[in-house]
Amino acid sequence: MSEATKRAPWGVQILQRGWRNVREAGTIQILATIVLVAAALFIARFSWTLPDGEVPTPLTSEAERALYDLRSYFAADIVEQDDRVVMVVFTDQTLIDARKRSPLPRDILAEALRNLDQMNPKAIGIDILFDQPQDEDLELVETLRSLKAPVAVGYAAVATNEADITYEQQLYLEEFMAALEGSGARPASIRLDNTFGATRVWPSIEPDLPPLLARAMLEGAKGPVEAFAGYEGAIEYRRSLYEEEVVDGGEGAEENASAPLFQSLDIAAFVGLDPEVIPLFAEAIEGKYVLIGGDIVDYDRVETSFTSVTGNVPPGIAVHAEMISQMLDGRVMPQISSAILWLMSVVVVLSAVLTALLEWPARRLVPLLLLMAVLFVGIPVFLQVRDVDTYGLPAVGWLVAWIVAFTAVTAAARSVGRKQRNFATGALGKYIPRDIAKQIIDRPELLALGGEKREIYVMFSDLEGFTKMSHAIEPEMVAKLLNRYLEMLSQVVLDHGGVIDKFVGDAVVAFWGAPIAREDDAERAARAGYAIWQAGEAFRAEVAEMDASLPKIGKTRVGLHFGEAVIGNFGGETRIQYTALGDSMNTAARLEAANKALQSSVMASREFAERSGLDWWRAMGKVRLRGRARPVEIFEPAPGFPIEDREKLAESSNLAASDPAKAVELVAEVVASHPADLALLNLINRLDNLDEGGTYVLG
Repeated sequence: MSEATKRAPWGVQILQRGWRNVREAGTIQILATIVLVAAALFIARFSWTLPDGEVPTPLTSEAERALYDLRSYFAADIVEQDDRVVMVVFTDQTLIDARKRSPLPRDILAEALRNLDQMNPKAIGIDILFDQPQDEDLELVETLRSLKAPVAVGYAAVATNEADITYEQQLYLEEFMAALEGSGARPASIRLDNTFGATRVWPSIEPDLPPLLARAMLEGAKGPVEAFAGYEGAIEYRRSLYEEEVVDGGEGAEENASAPLFQSLDIAAFVGLDPEVIPLFAEAIEGKYVLIGGDIVDYDRVETSFTSVTGNVPPGIAVHAEMISQMLDGRVMPQISSAILWLMSVVVVLSAVLTALLEWPARRLVPLLLLMAVLFVGIPVFLQVRDVDTYGLPAVGWLVAWIVAFTAVTAAARSVGRKQRNFATGALGKYIPRDIAKQIIDRPELLALGGEKREIYVMFSDLEGFTKMSHAIEPEMVAKLLNRYLEMLSQVVLDHGGVIDKFVGDAVVAFWGAPIAREDDAERAARAGYAIWQAGEAFRAEVAEMDASLPKIGKTRVGLHFGEAVIGNFGGETRIQYTALGDSMNTAARLEAANKALQSSVMASREFAERSGLDWWRAMGKVRLRGRARPVEIFEPAPGFPIEDREKLAESSNLAASDPAKAVELVAEVVASHPADLALLNLINRLDNLDEGGTYVLG
């Protein structure tokens, strides 16, 4: 199996690299990352309120409420006027006409109740607190007790409505309610949830309070209340079709301008009625839920989830009307459980962490961040449109949490990544090709400390006679010649995509296949080996032209082999070297040295030659290298060598063990065509001195 096949998928490699980078960060960096990721998870889950549910989360809570109000408004149903609920209100003008200040005179209320009752309403709800005595209280009590329609009378307690009632007022209210016991009039809580300045949800159900006004009215009228028995979710406000037409300025806008979501009648219209005209008014009241309360300019006004969008602050009675309609329609908005919210928070943070581990460039991250923003805002909008209760569902929190977690992990991963890239650059320097260097900078794990076993193509070269010459000339000239020689050979290696392992005096060690393997590494290495010998010959000519008095320089010998080696960074804390270790390195070195005895210049093993894919090799028999137990079949590059002679040499190599005489005969035929080829003449000599296995042993 090739190295490319063994390698993990690209995406997995990226994540593995990023994770290792985070793990390799310093202790302080890791602790800071953990803290920030934990903070991101907290924000993703508690962006509305802190865990106690009462204190708004700094920075994010206000933004969450604003987004909730926007999606509630634009996702709201646009409906015609709801004729199931009628609001009978007293206004500022009503009080002026009665020459009274709030509250409404109770004799007026009592008369209106008696007339309304004759019109057969489904139920009556009174959004007024009778918490202070008036002269007409007895008349009102008698009226309430006499009504045929079920009546819900407003109730509040200091414990839950501290801003609306005092202890003394509550005592009187309790006394008033006691006077109604045994009648069709029952107490009903008028408490609304004004958390964070607006009424967005149904009030919590408190054991010491009577049912909410809307619930009490439907219970008295035997309406559908079961689904809302324990409901404390969002109020599903609606938008009036006629109000929308007025805003749009469409045809008929003026005549519809007075038709809001609920019909609102002045309570004065039900006072002083001639009994004969009561049936004429009955059509507006009969079979409907009637809410009685104030519509005063500066009193009992309630901000809703629409207020921040429209600026409209309706009276509290209108909110009770909305809750009645929601119950009549059975519009119970499913609430998202705490477990789901936790799960979604974890998914958000985890997605940020995984994205950070990818270490993508900014050009890819910006579109992803925009997608995340659209997704985090879009999910609550989608759920809201599907009539799911999204009050408390994060949108801003998810986005902020994603950014915090992503930034934390990215900072940790990239701090280590910068160190690794600097290390890779310093470790290899000018000894690797430019394309490999770029890949190593992008993938620092290729130069991980320690070693890994890889299959590589190894090249050893050595300059014959250079050591002897160095003793005969000045050190400055030795340095000049050596630098020039190594420069020429290094360029050959780099031009062919190899990695320079080391220089040992005038010897050059290089390999292909690590740290990055390429499909054509074998061919690159083979051509480089031959080009190294050619560069050596060019160097000899260059030195001869430079100074005829310099000692004659010998030829460059090259050994090539393919095999396994351990590749990596080795050394200690103060010095590290990227190198290859293993038997394949030793074999290549022995092949290079064998050239002297074989009277050749470049020699490769069968393992190397076969993988190169080149057809220029000629078989040169089998030898046992110095210090090696196993024999090696050797091949020499010979571009332009006749094919028929190449085939004879291959046949001779195959017959060497079984028929040495025939093998010698075939080589002799080839030598006849190439009488000056010292390597071939040497081969004939070796064939005459084979061991029992058909191998020549180099001494």
